Amino acid sequence: MSLPGVARLFIGKPVHPVGQDGRMALSDHLRELRARILKSVFTILVAFVVALFFFDPIFAVINEPYQQAREALGADRTVATANGIGGPFLLYLKLCGITAVVATSPVWLYQIWAFILPGLHREEKRWTLVFAIVAGPLFIAGIVLGYVTLPKGLEILIGFTQADLTNLVEFNDYLSFFVRTLLGFGIAFEIPVFVVLLNLAGIVKGKSLGAHRPWMIVGCFIFAAVMTPSGDPFTMTFMAVPMVILFLISEVIARVNDRRRAGRAINAGLSPDEASPLDL
Repeated sequence: MSLPGVARLFIGKPVHPVGQDGRMALSDHLRELRARILKSVFTILVAFVVALFFFDPIFAVINEPYQQAREALGADRTVATANGIGGPFLLYLKLCGITAVVATSPVWLYQIWAFILPGLHREEKRWTLVFAIVAGPLFIAGIVLGYVTLPKGLEILIGFTQADLTNLVEFNDYLSFFVRTLLGFGIAFEIPVFVVLLNLAGIVKGKSLGAHRPWMIVGCFIFAAVMTPSGDPFTMTFMAVPMVILFLISEVIARVNDRRRAGRAINAGLSPDEASPLDL
């Protein structure tokens, strides 16, 4: 693709006409999908090239939790290694690739949302916007909490190494552990958002959430135990407790929304259990 073609891809007018009935032909949908995929891939490639020049700071950020655990245990208890002749080079590419995907997530997530948006109704568009505004900060908060608690989890796990042994940590394995842990924390913080969305869709009631609250709390701890690769109670608790708090907040929001919906139905001359006419 030429440089003018790339420029048109980002700043040109859409080439997917929408008919007067609000519909698009299948070929136009496919062209729009292709354009959004190309935008996402091009953005990731640019971010990957930029990340290559900032490898050392990125490596220092990811390596910091391991170094904190190593200092707490004693420098002779564990050593990080990069195995194989091509191991360091592959690690270089893998680390920059992960950084590029994470750094450009607002771009490609927006492309996914923008592709789906034309098919949504006005009310659905409004709630998806609210979801995007709330879900992003919650996901980042989960990742930050996971990063803060990761050194303690590593310290507990590596601490099981016998005094006469040295734990050789292959850095690729540590990187996978690092990504899984932070991703688990980020997803855990998104669950209450989905609970509220299910309530807004009329699938889950606030009263039902209250009736099953003890099981939901137990489920939060089970989910945290499964999602934390370290398996230590410290990290599990740090994930589960915020999840329980967020779930309780989502239950309150669901109850308030149910009362508002019931009041609106009564004002419209309907009983709370009577279905209203569909707004076509």
